Amino acid sequence: MSERPDLSTDEGRRSFIGYLNDRLPRKRAIAQGVLRNAVGELLLCELTYKKEWDLPGGVVDPGESPATCVEREVREELGLTLTAGALLAVNWLPPYRGWDDAVLFLYDLGTLRDDLDPSLFLRREIKDAHWVAMTDVDSHLAPYAARMLASAAEAEHTAYLEDGVAR
Repeated sequence: MSERPDLSTDEGRRSFIGYLNDRLPRKRAIAQGVLRNAVGELLLCELTYKKEWDLPGGVVDPGESPATCVEREVREELGLTLTAGALLAVNWLPPYRGWDDAVLFLYDLGTLRDDLDPSLFLRREIKDAHWVAMTDVDSHLAPYAARMLASAAEAEHTAYLEDGVAR
């Protein structure tokens, strides 16, 4: 941008916003969900590209809301049509194992009354899915995810977290 645009016009304002959009930092957004079965176990996904298991969900696409993202991801990856419920936590994640920092939105996905159908899993991303008691999630999740679940469970309202811990 060689000249300062005329900010008194719509064209000038759009030009300036485009300039800022090209140069301002962008932070990745992630949406995940807590899905329980009838006995209260949590669904954890065994992923093809991570050592630790993870909650269902994924990266928010440009122009997509986090709630829509988690619904899309569980439909695409697990073959489940679910509605994102209450927002349980917003968690800032510092850089981790080569990943840049991100903001994670954690939603309640309710209770699944039926069995999972592994034939519907998106196999390039999901190796398997497991029902795990809350007392056992630490042995399967990355430390930040285990901290996030514990903090969200203790919160009286939507929790704002940094690296899984209340600020």
